[in-house]
Amino acid sequence: MAVNWGGVAGILVFYLLILFVGLWASRKSRGSKDQEQTMLAGRNIGLFVGIFTMTATWVGGGYINGTAENIFKANKNSGLVWTQAIWGYATSLVLGGLFFAKTMRSKGYVTMLDPFQLKYGSRMGGLLFIPALTGEIFWTAAILNALGSTVSVVLDLDMTLSVIVSACIAVFYTLLGGLYSVAYTDVIQLICIFLGLWFCVPFAMTNEAVEPIGSTASEWLGTIEPDQAGLWIESALMLMFGGIPWQAYFQRVLSSKTPGKAQIISFVASLGCVVMVIPSVLIGAVGASTNWNDTAIDLEKTDPYGQSSIILPLVVQYLTPPAVSFVGLGAVSAAVMSSTDSSILSASSMFTHNIYKKLFRARAGKRELAWVMRASIVVAGVIATVLGLSITSIYGLFVFCSDFVYVVLFPQLLCVIHFSKCNTYGSLLAYIVALVLRFGGGDHVLGIPALIKYPYYDEEEEVQLFPYKTLAMLSSLVTILVVSYSLDYLFKKGTIPKRYDFFRCVVNLPPSKLDQEEHSDHEADFELQTCDPSVPSDPEDTKTEEQVPLNE
Repeated sequence: MAVNWGGVAGILVFYLLILFVGLWASRKSRGSKDQEQTMLAGRNIGLFVGIFTMTATWVGGGYINGTAENIFKANKNSGLVWTQAIWGYATSLVLGGLFFAKTMRSKGYVTMLDPFQLKYGSRMGGLLFIPALTGEIFWTAAILNALGSTVSVVLDLDMTLSVIVSACIAVFYTLLGGLYSVAYTDVIQLICIFLGLWFCVPFAMTNEAVEPIGSTASEWLGTIEPDQAGLWIESALMLMFGGIPWQAYFQRVLSSKTPGKAQIISFVASLGCVVMVIPSVLIGAVGASTNWNDTAIDLEKTDPYGQSSIILPLVVQYLTPPAVSFVGLGAVSAAVMSSTDSSILSASSMFTHNIYKKLFRARAGKRELAWVMRASIVVAGVIATVLGLSITSIYGLFVFCSDFVYVVLFPQLLCVIHFSKCNTYGSLLAYIVALVLRFGGGDHVLGIPALIKYPYYDEEEEVQLFPYKTLAMLSSLVTILVVSYSLDYLFKKGTIPKRYDFFRCVVNLPPSKLDQEEHSDHEADFELQTCDPSVPSDPEDTKTEEQVPLNE
């Protein structure tokens, strides 16, 4: 396979564009040692940029490449009917806007973990950091994996170098600009995806080697067998509810100028997710409708991962004219690269604010935290790069991210926001229950064998047919509520003596907790923005000349 020099040029042009925009945006926070400025862009995101950056939370390399991959291979548990991320993540944005965005923004939290640490204590918040971090890192790994598959097609080289270089560029401008750089590159990213892929679609669909996709629907639609109905429903629930508890999502919510705008951004971005993925769906269908023997590529030799993970760049390169592939491959590669910054920034924000500062260095100064933030960005980038080079299925890795947070984090987030009497005892026990039930069922992506064989377990395929992930999630939710409310009642009634409140979260409260019970503006303990309704939360009331809304 010869090197596509036009594609190489396209990738370089779009890489430089993303890098330039990232560096330009970094001027807004240059020299700032304020963590809120770096993490949340001074809570000054306007509607225009907010909608773009929220949409880009989901629409990236894993989303577009993984969708085409899953539609193309159309075997068991794949095809269009099984590619539920298309509408599942869009629904998660609507649900997040309805039930979480306004509350979280009005409280003035800095990260998604703040309400957990405020209610359950720093150590329990540290435990919940683990699934939150894992989700962000695996998400970044899926994006980098998609990037490597694209560039390896263009350059006919091992993808390791391309992934490392791209990760370094994304880490570089994230280090300099924080959320400012991330938000502005997200705008360019979405424009690149929309224009680049739609530019390629008509040429690919009219290629001589491609049959009309309507006549080959059986090849890419996929089917749902009767014994798979439970798994289909579970997968849908996992994407809808597992798409909510993400720091990358709440980072945009918390950076919005007002709670109302946070909701609007969530709702509009959900529509953007559906619109942006349409060309990827068509490209996957085109790949399944192509007689690859009539093209200039031997598909079986080119794709060692089962003719699926690199189908999008293959269609763009081999079924469109050189000038078109220049735009398509360049745009997709740049979009994939720029997607890595969001998750890297999210992971480092949680570590710096909720782990390093809250657990280890409560008196750390701004300069120290700034350096910790920079170091954690680099470490997160390195870990994600290693994982991205190790796991081959983009869509499998993409879905696993929501799998983990769905089972462990969603019930925890729901309870801490909407059920006032939940406490550390219920949270800790629910955490253990979720992990045991989820990973006891095994995991093919991570290579974990099934220790618990749920009903209808397929011994031959070694697949769980029972919706055990939803069972684990519901069990965790019930555990939090039952344990928390029972102990709350028993402690306050005096049935259990006060001295047995070991976690000091129900009746044996420390002074700081007692003060929090008496005053609604308890966020001061967390160095959070006041939530007193008499004090406006809109940063416009206190903005300086340097704090200009991103879209103004």
